[in-house]
Amino acid sequence: TYRVLMAVCWLVVKGLLQTQSDGTVRMMDFFDEQRMSRLYEKFILEYYRREHPRLNASASFIDWALDDGVSDGLPAMRSDVTLSAGGRVLIIDAKYHTSTMQTYYEKQSVKSENLYQIFAYVKNKQAAFERAGKSIEVSGMLLYAATDEDVQPGATYRMSGNRISATTLDLDRPFEEIRAQLDGIAEEYFPGNGP
Repeated sequence: TYRVLMAVCWLVVKGLLQTQSDGTVRMMDFFDEQRMSRLYEKFILEYYRREHPRLNASASFIDWALDDGVSDGLPAMRSDVTLSAGGRVLIIDAKYHTSTMQTYYEKQSVKSENLYQIFAYVKNKQAAFERAGKSIEVSGMLLYAATDEDVQPGATYRMSGNRISATTLDLDRPFEEIRAQLDGIAEEYFPGNGP
């Protein structure tokens, strides 16, 4: 109940809200991208926890699918948001960057490192289920905070048997539109498991 209020208090304490000479308040133009990224991730996770209680929403660790069990030197894989219900899993990697696309030889595409990351999450999670003898459908989504760029991600791919998508969430829209998009994601990946 108090999470949003606490987040606003945190912004005030950190000096990210400024009071103008006329008494009005506005957000600073410059943010620490890492802090804003974390706040964006937490917002999406907490939204699904609160608004879609039938979905199991967590920020879970994903084990590497190792053949020999040796994991020395491997980085930890932790999803920003993992939603699961009814034999389906959606791993959401929330991305808050100043740019949502990369340009290579004048062609814009989804950022390579982001795509590799979500692909690794999905394939390792899928492998864990298969090793346990479970038939679970695992999908992945790169959910970028929309920017003012002309080209934004907005595609779904089938990769090695899994669904991987890249899309944006426009935080500059009225909250009802943000809610509708987040609810739409839940309905698309988990039909019939609404709030």
